[in-house]
Amino acid sequence: MASRNNRSKDMDLTDEEHAAAFEPPPDDIISVEKTFEAKQVAPWHKQLTARAVIVSFVLAVLFTFIVMKLNLTTGIIPSLNVSAGLLGFFFVKTWTKLLAKSGLLKHPFTRQENTVIQTCVVAAGGIAFSGS
Repeated sequence: MASRNNRSKDMDLTDEEHAAAFEPPPDDIISVEKTFEAKQVAPWHKQLTARAVIVSFVLAVLFTFIVMKLNLTTGIIPSLNVSAGLLGFFFVKTWTKLLAKSGLLKHPFTRQENTVIQTCVVAAGGIAFSGS
């Protein structure tokens, strides 16, 4: 009983509250997985688009300077995964919106392209950090 008193009040859930916390969401709420479950994932060679490579290169150069500066001044670098993913998404989404307005958009921006951008930028930052 003493261990129960040491726990925070957030951990003291009744059985009904605990069961309700793990119930599946109602049918009217659409999850990301349900949204994309019917979509076919493109083969790898179609995920490496020119816009993903260009944005990856630009962000990789930017992040390389950031990583080298932090490495030389502090000796550590933060994880750049989130910032690389967000900046890559921002740049390509803006690019595709501009192309869509001009009528030149051939392919919509995909989650796989954003993953390619994030992977390339983080890999370039790792190379800059290790000095290889």
